[in-house]
Amino acid sequence: MFDIDKWQEIFSTIKKNKLRTLLTGFSVAWGIFMLIILLGSGYGLENGVKREFTGDAVNYLSINAGITSMPYKGMKPGRRLRFTNEEKKQLGSLNGVDKSSGRTRVWRNNTLSYKNEYGAFDIFAVSPDYKHVESLIMLKGRYLNEIDENNYRKVVVLGRLVEEALFKGVDPVGEYIKVSGVPFRVVGSFDDPGGDRDLNRVYVPLSTAQRVFNMGNEVRSILLNLGDASVDESLEMIEVIKNDLSEKMKFDPADPRAIFVYNSIENYRTFMNLFANIRLFIWIIGIGTIIAGIVGVSNIMMIVVKERTKEIGIRKAMGASPMSIVSLILQESILITSFAGYIGLVLGVGLLELLSKVLPETDYFANPEVNIQVAVYATLLLVFCGALAGFVPARKAAAVKPVVALKDE
Repeated sequence: MFDIDKWQEIFSTIKKNKLRTLLTGFSVAWGIFMLIILLGSGYGLENGVKREFTGDAVNYLSINAGITSMPYKGMKPGRRLRFTNEEKKQLGSLNGVDKSSGRTRVWRNNTLSYKNEYGAFDIFAVSPDYKHVESLIMLKGRYLNEIDENNYRKVVVLGRLVEEALFKGVDPVGEYIKVSGVPFRVVGSFDDPGGDRDLNRVYVPLSTAQRVFNMGNEVRSILLNLGDASVDESLEMIEVIKNDLSEKMKFDPADPRAIFVYNSIENYRTFMNLFANIRLFIWIIGIGTIIAGIVGVSNIMMIVVKERTKEIGIRKAMGASPMSIVSLILQESILITSFAGYIGLVLGVGLLELLSKVLPETDYFANPEVNIQVAVYATLLLVFCGALAGFVPARKAAAVKPVVALKDE
């Protein structure tokens, strides 16, 4: 393997056939390059979609009331359904529900002010357990708690961008701002991996908002955290929810427009399965491209053996063993394949690094990358395929009889 004379001979052969070696190496390099680019692009799509989920939990149901589209027990369709605190309490007590919360967006006036600073931001009235739905990171102070909810406290938690816009570097905790013209005391500020949309929000206690903003006992959305429930268990829970609510709110459980449920568990699993299939497809395409390059290497090595038949015959006549002939052809094949594959690997990774810096991150594409472990495995696979590509020509070369070889024209 480390015979210097043999390596000198291999390099001499490659030097004499530069164009042939270049074209052979290019086919292999292109195969591994395309595999790396395809894998990186696939991970970029996956990272973009996963980032959309990082701002929210992936184990909750969001239930919203709609308008009935089917008659039920003598009642006509077209009735608008509304949730109240009673429905929130009813659903929160179901078996399998880990945490429950309500959420209502305050639409009447979304202006916030602090001294001479004003801004329009999203105001959400929520329950304390809503923190389990949004992946909030508290920067200062605290989040809403049960005491705030039970005592109807006028307190507010600010998104980071809201804090920056209103307070200009001043610590907001303990300060008072006006929410829709009503004074609220700031108890904390938060960051949210979900992005700027969620950071332009403020949260106030649901019970307080119902009193202060004349919302009665209405709850726009009910959110249920289901712990580590599976997709099938979440679908069963949706059926239970519809059946329970239909009795109290008088609608057909089969009515598709009466109740709308967003199932984050099912959506997350659907996306993960989709990207698993995309990765499998990419591997199939990439490996197919590599195999095409390897076949090219094998064909070239067959030509090499054909051209060097007389030389091989002389070697065998002088006592060269079949193993030395096989190793000579194998080493040349592995050298070409490995070097070309490494070049393709480096170019592919380099292009992905460049794209990750140049391309703007979007909602569904971010940070195209390739796992270094995958890259190493791909390279090892390439070396193995290179050895395999050279084995058939090498075996043919070793089987050549000296008399036949010397007669070859």
